[in-house]
Amino acid sequence: MPRENYQERLEQLRSDVVAMGDLVLDRYETALRAAETGDDDLAAEVIDGDHEVNTRYLELEEECTELLALQQPVAGDLRLVTASFKIITDLERVGDLATNIAEYGGDGGGIHPAVDFRELGDAAGEMIADAVEAYELSDADACREIDARDDDLDERCRRASEAVVRSLLEADRARTEADETAESDSDHLADTLDEISHALLAIRDLERVGDHGVNIAARTLYMIESDDELIY
Repeated sequence: MPRENYQERLEQLRSDVVAMGDLVLDRYETALRAAETGDDDLAAEVIDGDHEVNTRYLELEEECTELLALQQPVAGDLRLVTASFKIITDLERVGDLATNIAEYGGDGGGIHPAVDFRELGDAAGEMIADAVEAYELSDADACREIDARDDDLDERCRRASEAVVRSLLEADRARTEADETAESDSDHLADTLDEISHALLAIRDLERVGDHGVNIAARTLYMIESDDELIY
């Protein structure tokens, strides 16, 4: 393959990875709105559209494999291809998490009154968006900044989880004190446990979205500077 065409394929690969990032972020934003509003149609849109993310992933995986096998890139070109290969895997997993998130909203919308779900969701989504932009622009400083933000998101998710458990236990205690028979109400206990589990799973998935943002930033930093400090 002529060198010009090879470089064009590398440039196109980077553009296609960024486009996949845009697609996944669009699905993720729709998932947040579905959870916020309890809109079943929006949730179905995210779930039904997951095949498009998977198809894009497989196409880019094949392109990375061909570039590695047929062109045998070295140095910076090799790091670009291998980083892209890892990044599309993280993006595909964010797409999977979006399908989970889309189903978390109750009939009236929202996850739990003790949690600002939208704020957490936006923070995690911004990490993905900024990591993809850092990859597009080869911005090493942005990669390190994204990694630093992850500790804050983790702490916010931890506090949100504690708030969910605390508020539900307090509500259950209040109901028990108001009605002695509530202690033996197994249906009520099951509902309480389901609500706790549902909210905690939602928070966990948002934290994982942020983790994938860090993964993308880590692979991008390695691509730019051959620096693995964020990978390990």
